[in-house]
Amino acid sequence: MTRLTMLFAFSLLLNSCGDDTAKIKTDDTVDPPTATGILYFKSDLKMDVAYGNLKTAFAGNENIGIVKELDHSKNATSADMELPPTQIIFFGNPKLGTPLMQENQLAGLDLPLKVLFYQDQATVFAVYNSTQYLASRYGVGEVESLPKIADALKKLVGTATNAQSEHATDQDVGLHKGVLSVKSSTDFETTYNKLKSSIEANGNLSLMAELDHQQNAQSVGMELRPTKVLMFGNPKLGTPLMQSVRSVGLDLPQKMLVWEDADGAVSISYNNPAFLKAKHQLEGHTEELQQITQALELLANTAAELK
Repeated sequence: MTRLTMLFAFSLLLNSCGDDTAKIKTDDTVDPPTATGILYFKSDLKMDVAYGNLKTAFAGNENIGIVKELDHSKNATSADMELPPTQIIFFGNPKLGTPLMQENQLAGLDLPLKVLFYQDQATVFAVYNSTQYLASRYGVGEVESLPKIADALKKLVGTATNAQSEHATDQDVGLHKGVLSVKSSTDFETTYNKLKSSIEANGNLSLMAELDHQQNAQSVGMELRPTKVLMFGNPKLGTPLMQSVRSVGLDLPQKMLVWEDADGAVSISYNNPAFLKAKHQLEGHTEELQQITQALELLANTAAELK
């Protein structure tokens, strides 16, 4: 992060902290998130202030691009459900993220990076996947850009929330843990376009964002094999999960990665809902998780044109 951006973010922090209306009285009885592989910040700033601080810092950094912002609470309302304030922001820096995918394209399933903000009673949390989690899940621990990502995230989110980072007890997962992949019988563009069309044609799903990792890599003079991500969701199924465990919002909406390996084989990869249930220590919700699992399987198999 540039010195100018740090000064700007610090100025925002001083302004926020100097105004009592920007703060809330945190509730020490609220349990912190315990999901595997996360870092979290417990803030005494109001959620809109902390979130706004981070968004402004991103906007002031020419190396970071905001990919998408989603308000899970508003999406819940659209499905006639209630959810306390919960927002997520997706962002990336291709110079730092591309090397992870050059080492293992599956890392694109957890890129772009994201930070979840939510309010639990009178306490605000900012949560993201740790780089230790990324390293263990994708075997990218030796990639030089990973420590830079770790440092940048701690500084940016720590400054925005005026808080220190804490981490869940469990940080490591097995290599490719919870990643399901289906090999396609067609080429990359055909597979991707069919997947996108299937999502758009499903009245229960909303396509929220798409990202071309290869194109972003090329924009900073780096090479990457064809790698694209689609983000989509169904608030009627996702909201009940977040109502039970708010950190689940970090892994929503659903994401599907379409990628071509060095041999030209094309695959569709996505998170196994059973893995996300275990990651966030989510209990119950068998029906919703089964519906999500079946929907993802059908989308992947249809796009892959499996017989």
